[in-house]
Amino acid sequence: MKVAAIQMVSGIGLDANLSEALRLLRQAAAAGAELAVLPEYFCFMGARDEDKLVLAETPGLGKVQDFLSDTARDLHLWLVGGTLPMATDDPAHAANASMVYDPRGHQVSRYDKIHLFRYDNGRERYDEAAVLQAGDTPTAFDCNSKGGEVWRVGQSICYDMRFAELYRALAADVLLMPAAFTHTTGQAHWEVLLRARAIENQAYVIASAQGGVHENGRRTWGHSMVIDPWGQVMALLAEGPGVVLADIDRGFLQSVRTQLPSLQHRRL
Repeated sequence: MKVAAIQMVSGIGLDANLSEALRLLRQAAAAGAELAVLPEYFCFMGARDEDKLVLAETPGLGKVQDFLSDTARDLHLWLVGGTLPMATDDPAHAANASMVYDPRGHQVSRYDKIHLFRYDNGRERYDEAAVLQAGDTPTAFDCNSKGGEVWRVGQSICYDMRFAELYRALAADVLLMPAAFTHTTGQAHWEVLLRARAIENQAYVIASAQGGVHENGRRTWGHSMVIDPWGQVMALLAEGPGVVLADIDRGFLQSVRTQLPSLQHRRL
C-alpha cells in the first residue's frame, strides 16, 4: 500500500492552509497514495496559542471537518487530518485532535493528544497545557487497502513520541506521528525517536511534519519521513511543503517480526 506523509508550512489563514493541504493531497492521490497523513496544526498556526480556541469545532460540525470528509471522499483516500482544535467543556481549553476519514468520507477515528509539550530553554518557551486539554485514550483503527489487506494503524501526535509505553498499548502495524516539532528539539531528537519507535514496535512509521519558517515567526523542523519496521528511512523531505511517498509491504513487516520476534519476548 502506498502511503503519503504531507509536509506543510502552515500560516495564520485557515482558507489558505486548506487550499495548500488540498493541493498536496491531490499530488499524493495522483501518485497512487491510499493513506495520506497531514501534519499537526495543518489548518492553522496562529500568532498566539490562544488563537486556536477561536477555531475549535464541535464533533461533526465545522469547516475543517467538512474539508477532511469531502477531500477523503473526492480523492478516494484514507485521510488523517493531522490535528485540528476541537471544543471541550472548558472554553479556555481545546483538544488537539487527529481525525481519520475513510475513502467514503466517513469519520472512523478520533485521537486526542495525550502528552502536552512544555519546553523552556530561556529563549524559546512553549506550554501546550495553557490552552489544550489532554486526552487519555490510546487509539487505533483498521485501514483496508485496495489490495484487501487490513492494517492496524495506531495514532499519536508529536510530543507523544517521547513516551514509548503509548506505542506498546497501540500494538499496531503502522504508527502515525503528525507533528510540529520545534527546530531546536527536532534537530536533536526527531529522527532518533522516530526510528526507535519503528524498531522497538517493528512497525512502519509515517511522520508528517510542519517544516519551515511560519508567518507567526516560529520555525519548525520538518524532515517528514516514512520508516520501515527495521528502522530504515524509506523516504524523507527536509524542509518546505511537499509529499513524501513510500510503499509499505505486509510481507516485509511479517519477515521482520518472524526473524527477530522481539514482540513475543516481552516480559514486562
